[in-house]
Amino acid sequence: MATRIRLRRMGRKGQAHFRIVVADQESPRDGRFVATLGHYNPKTKPTTLQVDAERAKYWLGKGATPTDTVRSLLKKAGVFGQRPA
Repeated sequence: MATRIRLRRMGRKGQAHFRIVVADQESPRDGRFVATLGHYNPKTKPTTLQVDAERAKYWLGKGATPTDTVRSLLKKAGVFGQRPA
């Protein structure tokens, strides 16, 4: 089972917020998921981003691939560390 770390849309029309989830890559966007890693709300000022970094690192270690958007959010949350010099 190939897994992806991606966003799951929540909320009503015009007031979307997202959960960061681990799901099978064959599942639909808002379908079944394996685990929830956090949430992201771009509508608040400043934007709200909460990520369980320990669980995210665990899933990345297991081979889950993040989408481009989730990769940038994980970088902002500090899950991807700085490269050693």
